[in-house]
Amino acid sequence: MELKTLLEKLEQERDELKVKMHLAKMELQEEWEEAEKKWEQFRPKVEEILDETKEVAEETVEKLKIVGEELRNAYQRLRERLA
Repeated sequence: MELKTLLEKLEQERDELKVKMHLAKMELQEEWEEAEKKWEQFRPKVEEILDETKEVAEETVEKLKIVGEELRNAYQRLRERLA
């Protein structure tokens, strides 16, 4: 392969990767912000439930478990995409 052809192909690949990395960064940021919104709602509710002086409906606990699992999945996706 001629050096000029190699250079052109590498430049094209580099440019494509730069665009993909930029888009991936934006996607990751959006996913992180979405997870943060859930976290900000999740944490205080769990802390309230953990306060043993409060009575809490089982339905509320189950809903929080679902949100917690969604957060765990979101964090796992982010971790995998960062690896």
